Amino acid sequence: MNPTAPSAPTGTAATDRILREVLSEVLGLAPDRVDGFELDTGLFGYLPELDSMAVAGLLTGIEDRLGVVIEDDEVDGDMLETYGALLAFVAAKRPEPHEA
Repeated sequence: MNPTAPSAPTGTAATDRILREVLSEVLGLAPDRVDGFELDTGLFGYLPELDSMAVAGLLTGIEDRLGVVIEDDEVDGDMLETYGALLAFVAAKRPEPHEA
């Protein structure tokens, strides 16, 4: 976990919400456009805004906002192919929510 990152709510719904916010902020996409992303919505190679230069900013934003560390060898085309693939990757990196 990134020790300097603020504690973000965990769970799939929270991860989904924060990931959509990061995509909107980093790529300059309208929030309503990002809210419309389905699990099979194409990302890298489909969104002109998500080029190779934007990937670094996106990954940094994910790390900062979601408190995860993404290693270089974990980054590949499959994880960025669709919104669902990116969400699954990020959700798997986050700690499980604790029952109260």
